Amino acid sequence: MTLKTLLLGAVASAAFAPAAFAERGSDGQVNIIYWQAPSIMTPFLSGGTKDVEAASLVIEPLARFNASGEMVPWLVEEIPTVDNGGVSEDLTQITWKLKPGIKWSDGTDLTAADVKFTYEYCTHPEGGCAQVTKFEGVTGVETPDDHTVVVSFEKATPYPYGPFVGGESPIIQAAQFGECLGAKAPECTEANFNPIGTGPFVVDEFKPNDVITLSANPNYRDPAKPAFAKVLLKGGGDATAAGRAVMETGEFDYAWNLQLAPDVIAQMEAGGKGKAVAGFGPLLERIMLNNTNPSPELGPEERSVIRPHPFLSDPAVYKALSMAIDRELLVEIGYGKAGRVSCSWVPAPEAYGITPEGCDVQDIEGANALLDQAGIVDTDGDGIREKDGVPLEILYQTSTNAVRQDFQALIKQWWNQIGVETELRNVNGSVFFGGDPGSPDTFQKFYADVEMYANTFNGTDPQSYFGNGLCDKAPTPASQWQGENISRFCDEEFDALHAELSQTADAAKRIEIGQKLNTIVFEKGGMIPLVHRGRLSGVSNTLGGVDLNVWDSELWNAADWYRTE
Repeated sequence: MTLKTLLLGAVASAAFAPAAFAERGSDGQVNIIYWQAPSIMTPFLSGGTKDVEAASLVIEPLARFNASGEMVPWLVEEIPTVDNGGVSEDLTQITWKLKPGIKWSDGTDLTAADVKFTYEYCTHPEGGCAQVTKFEGVTGVETPDDHTVVVSFEKATPYPYGPFVGGESPIIQAAQFGECLGAKAPECTEANFNPIGTGPFVVDEFKPNDVITLSANPNYRDPAKPAFAKVLLKGGGDATAAGRAVMETGEFDYAWNLQLAPDVIAQMEAGGKGKAVAGFGPLLERIMLNNTNPSPELGPEERSVIRPHPFLSDPAVYKALSMAIDRELLVEIGYGKAGRVSCSWVPAPEAYGITPEGCDVQDIEGANALLDQAGIVDTDGDGIREKDGVPLEILYQTSTNAVRQDFQALIKQWWNQIGVETELRNVNGSVFFGGDPGSPDTFQKFYADVEMYANTFNGTDPQSYFGNGLCDKAPTPASQWQGENISRFCDEEFDALHAELSQTADAAKRIEIGQKLNTIVFEKGGMIPLVHRGRLSGVSNTLGGVDLNVWDSELWNAADWYRTE
C-alpha cells in the first residue's frame, strides 16, 4: 500500500443527515446520565473517558472521527493530505485551514493562535497533560495567519493526525487559559469547570462529581442547531440505576456505559421506554500490573515511582496470574454478546490484535507449575507463596460497579488457587477516574498492586495510544500525576518499535509493528488483558439523531440530537 493510499484512507468528507428540527433550542431539554460523574471539563487534566466526553459538548478538535471511524473535518475546511498539499511531501509538516467565521461561545473569533496555544498548554515542561502523547514528535506549531496552522514534526510522520484530532485533543481558548500554563493548570478552577468553547453547548453550572447544566451556544456556527435549549448531565449512582432511568422510567434520555449483565439489559428494555445500542471499538477491560512498589511504608509520592515491584516484576508471577483467569466465564457473566475474550491491549481495529496461545483457556495447574519451577513456593504453610521472602499478597483495586466486583470476586478465588492472597478494594468511579492530583485514590497514582478498568482511544490508528506505553509517559509528581502509562511499564524494545511505527507509512508494516507492541505489553508485564468490550448505552425512544460512536466521544454529534415526539 502506498503512502498516498494510507493518508487518503484516513479521510472522509463530512456528510450528515439533515436535521429534523428548524430552529435552535426548539426541543427543550435533554437529560443525560453518566453514572461515573465528570470531575472536570478538560481532557487535558484527566484521562477519564467520562471527562473527555462531557467536555466534548463544549470544546472541539479540528477534526474528529465519525461513527464509521472515518476522519471528518470539524473546525477546518478539509482534512490535509499529501494530494491536496496539506501534508508536505517529506511528511514533516501538516497544514490545517480553519473554517472562517467560527466563534467561541463568548462571541470572539476562533483563530490559529488558539490552536498554537493549545499545543503550548499541553506540552509545557512544568505541567502535566493527560493527552501529551498526541503531540509526540511535534517540534512546533506556527500560525502564518489567523486561519492557518502549521504543525512541524521532528521526522517524517506518515500519520500526522495525532495533534488536535478527536475528542481527546480539542482546542482551548488562549484568552481564557492564558494564565493556566504549567503547574498552574490544575489551579484554574473557573476555566477547568467552565471552558469557553466552539461546541453546541455552554456550561451554566458545573458541580464536580455531580451535575452539569448546559445551554445551547448562542454563537454556534449552525444557526439551526442544537435542537435542545438545555442539557442536564447527571453524574453518580450506578450503571443499573442509569439504565433504568432511560429504559424503564423514562426520566433520562441517554445513559452512557451500561456495564451490566446481558439479562439485566434485557429486563430493562422490556420496560418499553428505550433501548440499548452497542458497538465494538478498541475498548478493553484489563488488569494493570504495577511496575513500581506501592508499599504504604514508602512516602505517598514515592509509592508510584520507586522500582521495581517486589514480585510482579517476575514473569513467572504475572504469567501465572494471567493463566489462572477464565476469560470466557468473565465474558459470559459480565457482557454476553457485548464482550469477547481478548489478550490484546489494542483489540480493534481487528488487524492489530493478537491471540496468544492458551489465552482463552484457564490453566490453574499450569500456573501452579510455573510458579513452582520459578522457586516461588509457600515456605511456611500458610497457603501463600513467597518470592525472596515476600508473600504474594495483592491489593486489587477497581471502580465501584457490579460487574467489576463480580470479576474481582472470581479472580480472587482463582488467584487463591495458585497461592496468591488478594485483598479487594473498589473506589467510586468519579474519583477513581478523576484527575485530582491531590487524591490518593485515582487510577493514575495507582496505590495498589493491580487495578482493573477499561479505556479506549479516538480513531482507528493506535499510534498515539500505543505511545501511552512509553517510558516517559508514566504519571509522576512532576507531571501533576498526569500521563497514561499507568503501569509505569518501561521497555527499550517497546520504545524503539514505537519510534519505528511513527515513521512507517506502509499499512501492512504498521499493523505488523502494532502487533509486536501488543505482544510486548502482554508478555513483559504491562497488563493482563481480559475482555474486549462493546460500548453499550441506553437511548430513549423519544430521542432522535443518536449515532453511537465507538471511535470518538459518544456525544460527538449532540448538536444533531432532537426530540422525536
